[in-house]
Amino acid sequence: MSTLLNTIALSTLHTNLNRRSPPPLAPISFSGTGTRRRGLIVRATETDTNKVKGQVPDAAPTKDGSSINQLLGIKGAAQETNKWKIRLQLTKPVTWPPLVWGVVCGAAASGNFHWTPEDVLKSIMCMVMSGPCLTGYTQTLNDWYDREIDAINEPYRPIPSGAITENEVIIQIWVLLLAGLVIAGALDVWAGHDFPVIFYLALGGSFLSYIYSAPPLKLKQNGWMGNFALGASYISLPWWAGQALFGNLTLDVVILTILYSIAGLGIAIVNDFKSIEGDRALGLQVGGRPALMTEDFIYASGYLIYFFYNQIQSLPVAFGVDAAKWICVGAIDITQLSVVGYLLWSGKPYYALALLGLTLPQVYFQFAYLLKDPFKYDVKYQASAQPFLILGLLVTALATSH
Repeated sequence: MSTLLNTIALSTLHTNLNRRSPPPLAPISFSGTGTRRRGLIVRATETDTNKVKGQVPDAAPTKDGSSINQLLGIKGAAQETNKWKIRLQLTKPVTWPPLVWGVVCGAAASGNFHWTPEDVLKSIMCMVMSGPCLTGYTQTLNDWYDREIDAINEPYRPIPSGAITENEVIIQIWVLLLAGLVIAGALDVWAGHDFPVIFYLALGGSFLSYIYSAPPLKLKQNGWMGNFALGASYISLPWWAGQALFGNLTLDVVILTILYSIAGLGIAIVNDFKSIEGDRALGLQVGGRPALMTEDFIYASGYLIYFFYNQIQSLPVAFGVDAAKWICVGAIDITQLSVVGYLLWSGKPYYALALLGLTLPQVYFQFAYLLKDPFKYDVKYQASAQPFLILGLLVTALATSH
């Protein structure tokens, strides 16, 4: 099962969850006036949707496209007219396995999962809640708020192409959200919880998904917060749900999963390299780092202003490709090494050594692929390194259960 999940989960990194776009009902433009303050210039490029020509995608759907890709919700999909297949495409099933794996890790971390029909059925219901329902809600919501930019860059997608009506999309968003929340509440009752912890986890995750995609917050436009929210959604929340279903959440597990969400931030940055040109085309760039030259310039304030402006961008655009590469690998490696140290401190040396053994190959592939050329070798890096990180999650879960 883990091999299958690892293989399918890799393709989730090819989805468009990280597409950054302006608010859907506002003109796609940015002020060109800039902000000038004694040596500090922060400028956004003026952009007009009529001047931003969408390039013909390499994987636009054709009559020879893949029906499997269409059902999974990834590029290279065949054109489809069946409304239910289109609805499934909007939920992007290819993004479900990481959530399913998170539930598996949470159940393992609880130490109370048993291979009985009841526990298996509970875990399956939790997976349905996390994957098809709430992840499907998230993906459909994301496509809804990206519909105008998709009309430029990917006009063949279901919403901008008119393959599904806007009312049908809105109904799908609500149905998936309510179904997920109902299942969450039912799981709380089934588990005998006095406090509906799974329901509130589902509600909080749904709210996080909304502010990730929707204005005015639209966290996906924020290089740090957006990527961290993405990591938390794919790692922490399903883990917490799985563990709460079969046991109790503990402080050490919360800390460990939040740490792993930082690793998820690093994984999300890999996607940012692929969209760097699009981010720049939409004006998400600055006029260089602040020039701290004048004697009376307040250094700290100047840098904070610069840092604030960089928050609205992808990190490769904000800090440059070279710096972003090291931020990426640092987030992934330091997180896992910190967990190794925690496991050693907790008196679990064998689990710590196992996790270290799964981290070292990732470091090798980072130097072999990602740090060498993140544009050319991003897919090779993901396919080579991510299975070791996913298995490391399970090792950590098993360690916390003993």
